[in-house]
Amino acid sequence: MPIKNRFAELLPEVTAWRRDLHENPEILFETHRTSAVVAERLREFGCDEVVTGLGRTGVVGIIKGKSTASGRCIGLRADMDALPIHEETGLDYASKTPGAMHACGHDGHTAMLLGAAKYLAETRNFDGTVAIIFQPAEEGGGGGREMVDDGMMERFGIQEVYGMHNWPGMPTGAFAIRSGPFFAATDQFDIYLTGKGGHAAKPQDTIDPVVMGSHLVLALQTIASRNADPVKQVVVSVTAMHSAGEAYNVIPEKIHLRGTVRTLDPDLRELAEARITAIAKSTAEGFGGQAEVQYHHGYPVMINSDEQTEFAAEVARAVSGDCVEAPLIMGGEDFAFMLNSRPGAYILVGNGDSAGVHHPKYNFNDEAIPAGCSWWAEIVERRMAVG
Repeated sequence: MPIKNRFAELLPEVTAWRRDLHENPEILFETHRTSAVVAERLREFGCDEVVTGLGRTGVVGIIKGKSTASGRCIGLRADMDALPIHEETGLDYASKTPGAMHACGHDGHTAMLLGAAKYLAETRNFDGTVAIIFQPAEEGGGGGREMVDDGMMERFGIQEVYGMHNWPGMPTGAFAIRSGPFFAATDQFDIYLTGKGGHAAKPQDTIDPVVMGSHLVLALQTIASRNADPVKQVVVSVTAMHSAGEAYNVIPEKIHLRGTVRTLDPDLRELAEARITAIAKSTAEGFGGQAEVQYHHGYPVMINSDEQTEFAAEVARAVSGDCVEAPLIMGGEDFAFMLNSRPGAYILVGNGDSAGVHHPKYNFNDEAIPAGCSWWAEIVERRMAVG
């Protein structure tokens, strides 16, 4: 079926919710206003239960169908947090919080899921229970992990879980998905190089950690070109190099490099960690210096379950007429923690010709709201169809 008529009717209301959230962005776990607004809306809709404080500031609304004889429970998840970016859109409803903005569309995700929740609470045309999940701290804080660790899946008996993200560059309201590994594991590293400082006019009396670091940046690229299987994806990016010195004529004693590693394969993730340590230490030793490596595991690979992915694609085709295969994405997504806990699927919905996510001129496209709401509602009504 196409877009549900009810969501066309609700579009002005959902858009107003979205723009209010956009004006009032909150970062990581500090989603206190957002969480309160979400909980208030869910209570207004008549949810059977509204639970706050999961994963610190997460919210879950429970909606029971006309029947619950099936014993099934599906989780639908949206993220609520913004990014530490200063907005440059010039919109009438631009962020009122300096240095924070909804630059990834989580305001849209939250508003769309609220729209679906309102519809599901009105109609209850399903046999089972829906857990409407609003998660903080997707942008680097691991809020999904914290909600899972708080026992969310067991507490509500969630058996499957579904998520969605808008995608700039895709036609508005179109869908894309893929089975198996989808978003990459996101690790970080810090490398501290120590040499011997001195006057820049007497390099022979020093062990230059800047030269050491320059060689290391290039050497780390051999992990992808010479250590990894060419058909597997790995990204090793050094994103910063710092020293304590500011003078033009002083070679520093120490420098600090940091960066990120992206992989889609657990074995390759392990290989990258081992090679970064080995290459850093051997490069430093080759120049007569020393290296200390700190490797930090971030989000795991996000893996869509086969059966749930096919079902999600079928629903997307029913809503929009098509659902294409999404590319592999080397960005991270902490919905991975929920998919590690329960089978499910994550889908992309088109945001049209907009600025890219994490850009100061990005804005969620409100025209995508009916498609997103319809997809979430159809997931529930088809998966838990009344017999």
